[in-house]
Amino acid sequence: MSADDSARATPGIAGVGAYVPRLSLPASAYREAWGKGGAPGVERVAVADADEDTLTMATEAGRRALDAAGVDASDIGHLAFATTTPPNDEEESAVRLVSLLGVDPSVPTRQFGGSTRAGAVALAATVEATRGSDAGAGTGSGGPALVVVADSPRGAPESDEAAGAGAGAAALVLTDDAPLAVDAVGEFGDPVPGTRFRGFGSADTESIGVTQYERDAYTRAVGGAVEALGIDVAELDPDAVALTAPDGKLPYRAAAALGVEPARIAAGTVVSRTGDTGAAGPFLGLASALADSEDDAAGDESNGRSPATSVLLVGYGGGAGATALALSTRASDAASDASATSATSAVPVEAALDGDVELTYAEALRRRGTITGGEPAGGGAYVSVPTWKRTIPQRHRLVAGECTECGALSFPPEGACPDCGSLAGYDDATLPGTGTVEAATAIGQGGAPPEFVEQQQRAGSFPVAVVAFDGPDGEADDRAVSAPAQVVHSPAGTPAIGDRVEAVPRRIYEQEGVVRYGFKVVPTEARRE
Repeated sequence: MSADDSARATPGIAGVGAYVPRLSLPASAYREAWGKGGAPGVERVAVADADEDTLTMATEAGRRALDAAGVDASDIGHLAFATTTPPNDEEESAVRLVSLLGVDPSVPTRQFGGSTRAGAVALAATVEATRGSDAGAGTGSGGPALVVVADSPRGAPESDEAAGAGAGAAALVLTDDAPLAVDAVGEFGDPVPGTRFRGFGSADTESIGVTQYERDAYTRAVGGAVEALGIDVAELDPDAVALTAPDGKLPYRAAAALGVEPARIAAGTVVSRTGDTGAAGPFLGLASALADSEDDAAGDESNGRSPATSVLLVGYGGGAGATALALSTRASDAASDASATSATSAVPVEAALDGDVELTYAEALRRRGTITGGEPAGGGAYVSVPTWKRTIPQRHRLVAGECTECGALSFPPEGACPDCGSLAGYDDATLPGTGTVEAATAIGQGGAPPEFVEQQQRAGSFPVAVVAFDGPDGEADDRAVSAPAQVVHSPAGTPAIGDRVEAVPRRIYEQEGVVRYGFKVVPTEARRE
């Protein structure tokens, strides 16, 4: 095998998706509430809504990455999911993600966690697992690989960790012929207890609070992983350095150890406007660095710069360890890039990195469930887990039924055909998730069914709608099917009859300790691209 063939056998990044919740809390609100500074270098933090978690955010990012790469979910041959804050400490979250995205249930899945470098470890492991083989690298029967990283760390309300805690997710599609190659992987670990940890059974991240001790652990681990790459950083000359960022100052402490200018770290850092997004942080920074400079999703920090063609990505985990990956445009693509405009990214990116709804401190505590009650006892609509499981294709992916006799649609696909009355059965027909509002109202305080009371306590009143969902061919398809859906909170408020909406993944409610996931809708005018 030639050197060029060897390089081509290494999977690269074909598309990037990123998602940050639209809700945010300004750092000034924390300072006013607690009378202290908060997280250094953080201007605002992203706050997950009451019906969002790392699994719904992962789905949002995964769909965006697939769209960016032009890859269908059914073609994915390998999926890895990384998070330190899964919905449950013990459960196959990756399997639920497979279902929500529409990936074939027989593909290999891997789940990573336990450290904020989990995302970098997941990417490195996926590259190694698919290198030079057909199993997920993009050219063989396995299909492309998908790596998804999501996190939503928390801290005790009065802590610096809580002041900087954000939320977000990013996803990468890997294929053999992708423009951005993974050139090298380096790892380093050295026991430094107490730098960042979460005790058994606790939801709060903490540290022992010895500042210099933590800085030294960070710079040593990050520098050691980059040195282990076995390449000259000066020769790589990265346009951006994307690091795990617990706050807005710590990444810059590593500049000297890495031999890079602070501006390169700024190009791969979004923590100032998202907060600490844990394992997802370096990947959100990567999305920002790769985004077109004219893309609003990249935020103001992209103004005046071209999309990166080489990136140094380093995931750091307290304790302490780091995994570094050197990413650069492949030689064959670099030549074409030279003739392209400076505003065009070598890697397609679909990212929603900035919120558009600002919360007060009390509202943020409610959204996070810090100051809310629970579901009242009794009176709720009981749906058993086995019954819910039977409707997962409809709830996760809007799978309708197409009558085998007349082609009419039924949602959910059960019973006789609503048009011809045939009992011959249905073929699966996945709806695109777009539709038109037929009726809408808002459920005010005290009006929600018991299973939705906790959501209402945390997020307030919420709109609901009856939606005529488009048929498989979209708005031009006259075979619409109607279904009720909650409307997620957005600046658009309660939609009007005739408004267009799009389905998004959300937590519906929790019952018997099991989170039920499904679709809600967001007005198209409020959909962030």
